Amino acid sequence: MNYGLSEELEAIRQTARQFARERLLPAYRETERQGRLDRGVVREMGALGFIGTNQAERHGGAGLDYLTQGLICEEIAAGDFNYSYVPLAGTLIADMLVQGGRPAVIDAWVPPIGGGEALAALGLTEPEVGSDAGHLRTRAERDGEHYVINGEKTSISLSDQADVAAMFVRTNGDDPGPRGVSAFLMPLDVPGVSRTRMQDLGSHAVGRGSLFFEDARVPAENMIGEENKGFSQVMVGFDFSRALIGLMCIGVAQASVNETWGYVSERKAFGSPIVRFEGVSFPLAEAETMLEAARQLCYKTLWLRDAGQKHTSEAAKCKWWPAPCRP
Repeated sequence: MNYGLSEELEAIRQTARQFARERLLPAYRETERQGRLDRGVVREMGALGFIGTNQAERHGGAGLDYLTQGLICEEIAAGDFNYSYVPLAGTLIADMLVQGGRPAVIDAWVPPIGGGEALAALGLTEPEVGSDAGHLRTRAERDGEHYVINGEKTSISLSDQADVAAMFVRTNGDDPGPRGVSAFLMPLDVPGVSRTRMQDLGSHAVGRGSLFFEDARVPAENMIGEENKGFSQVMVGFDFSRALIGLMCIGVAQASVNETWGYVSERKAFGSPIVRFEGVSFPLAEAETMLEAARQLCYKTLWLRDAGQKHTSEAAKCKWWPAPCRP
């Protein structure tokens, strides 16, 4: 593994950092107060290549790698954590589509998602089973050229803002386990779909809520992959999305540490900046060490994915350590 970044990769990171500092950070509090993402800002992110960076150019991406996408998520989160969710979800769902979607559906949705013209959500979690993809209760039944979906998804990010969702539902009623789950790309403006929003303590601009489906119809061609094999698709996607989430949390934590360094370097006590006192500087030095270790774990996970190597174990470690921002 090469620990140095190429000039191209460093330039992309600097571009994302500048965008986060100049475009996102100054408006962070107002964005939180409004409780919605600014679609104009999302389109700017798409135009700069910050969403779906790893997708091929024919699909509207930049043809780069997962590590690059991780660096972008980290930098965007340092400016506004809310907006870093857009490339996270966009990358995850665009990947699912490109790998298992029908050509017409790929062409219709992947470029808009990558370009910031459409917001995508992940429809997995349910009230009774959480994110246990092997025991979902929302069902889809075949009806000619469509599937009819009934059920509820909850704790869904972008629940009231997303244009489309990658839905995981049960298509084999006789099999209660993971083999009976299928994935669909579900437009959320069709009859039979309703939404609610929760009142959370943070990330108001992304928002979180429930999606309800009452005889909502989705074209059969919108199925992602093969019928009854959606479980394996979501688990493969989680292997890299956990590293992206880890880097998003690290971006926020690093921004906090940086601000603290600035404050303690200016704040004086007993005639000198308090940063000179070991009780102040040592905990910060420890935080820097932990952040760097967590960052490298996430980078390694994405590097392994780019190299086509197994990375499930590393992804699980990213979920345990960097994602919760453990000190």
